[in-house]
Amino acid sequence: MLDMLNELLWGKVLLVLLVGVGIGFTVASRFVQFRYFGQMFRILGSGQAFKRNKHGHLSSFQALVLSVAGRVGGGNIAGVAVAITLGGPGAIFWMWLVGLMGMATSFLECTLAQTYKEAEGDGTYRGGPAYYIVKGLGKQWRWLAAFYSVLLLLTFGFAFTALQSYAVATSFGDAFGVPVLYSGITLAMLVGLIIFGGIKRIARISEFLVPFMAVSYIAIALLVIAMNIGEIPGVITLIVKSAFGLEPLVGGGIGAAIMMGLKRGLFSNEAGLGSAPNVAAVAYVPHPANQGIVQAFSVFIDTVIICSATAFLILLSGVYDPAAGSGVEGIALTQAALADHVGEWGRTFVSLALLLFAFSTILYNYYLGENSLNFFSRDNQNLFNAFRVAIVLLVCWGATTDLGTVFGFADVTMGLLAVVNLVALILLFKCGLRILNDYDSQRRQGIKQPIFDANQHPDLELDPKAWELEPEEAEALKQRLENAPVK
Repeated sequence: MLDMLNELLWGKVLLVLLVGVGIGFTVASRFVQFRYFGQMFRILGSGQAFKRNKHGHLSSFQALVLSVAGRVGGGNIAGVAVAITLGGPGAIFWMWLVGLMGMATSFLECTLAQTYKEAEGDGTYRGGPAYYIVKGLGKQWRWLAAFYSVLLLLTFGFAFTALQSYAVATSFGDAFGVPVLYSGITLAMLVGLIIFGGIKRIARISEFLVPFMAVSYIAIALLVIAMNIGEIPGVITLIVKSAFGLEPLVGGGIGAAIMMGLKRGLFSNEAGLGSAPNVAAVAYVPHPANQGIVQAFSVFIDTVIICSATAFLILLSGVYDPAAGSGVEGIALTQAALADHVGEWGRTFVSLALLLFAFSTILYNYYLGENSLNFFSRDNQNLFNAFRVAIVLLVCWGATTDLGTVFGFADVTMGLLAVVNLVALILLFKCGLRILNDYDSQRRQGIKQPIFDANQHPDLELDPKAWELEPEEAEALKQRLENAPVK
């Protein structure tokens, strides 16, 4: 039954929806992910990306690293290896394509999440698909928002948390011979110390951990590429030919390449899944499109940079034979590939990288689960504390359990999660373009940092407290309005 549902969701429904929304918004937005590619770096390079307001809301950069913490995980190390094993090298090409189109999808969903966010009393924001479904589509759609929140809790809060713990425990067992129970207990204790501190403590940990782990992994990949620079053109040619079935002995043919590229690509970068908007909404930014641009960049980091790094590690090694495949799969294939390049310490490096990636992803998964519970009940601290205890126990359980069935179930719930969110994005397509046009219009006037004035959009019924301007921003907006030409 799980296999049949997965085949229907990933082989037909999501193929149409993901490609449709990604290409549709790319064209309608005049290729926003490419037009503002340089702006991604300018936003992150400016002080604005690190700014918090008087209430101590998270900065745009903190929200970025928190979402990267979720995107960059087992999917980048083990998921890429699975995609190559089952779909051949051509799956990487389709992962790239999903990533580039997913940048536009991520811009749309994260911009909407910022637009419809709500202010909390403790100096934080809440938002995400459940919120833009209810506020953007109307209260008659609350059932869909509730369904999405339940799926988010099941997929990220429970299933993916167990899967990340399982990946770390098995990797450490393979590399160091550490019993999985000990790995699970240690990981659970570390997770517990952080999640009981709330979203701000999670963000502070991620702000340090994520850049360190991503840069370290990319650095070792660049070292391997430099060692094999002459073989790069051949590997790229192999990827492209395999993607279109021009290498008949590779993988499972073009169908398997497309499906694995689509499935593992979405699992890795989560564009269109609706998970990242839950985090994008918590940032303080002057304009919703700001965070949309930043979050589009996180998809690029995940898929085009880090997934490619793993792919080249594997395809440049002597472990993987394009015609015969390899005798190992998943994380073991990535470990064996790096060991082939740099020696046995490569296995240790991959295990430590996976530990950091999975640890940050578990924190991210916890926050998504908390956000889904928050949609139903905001003030029930006993409920949230019970959920935190459940996460700690789940980390222990996941490390010591065969999760084959859990993985199949998670694929189904993840597919349904994406369907719900993509349908909502289609219905809110015009609203997303409207916010982007507001940003574009200010940029055309020579305004380097556009400011969003919620009062200009009364029909959207936005939370006024969520869009209170800082004094300097309010003054800048006032001057612009006074100097604007009379229509």
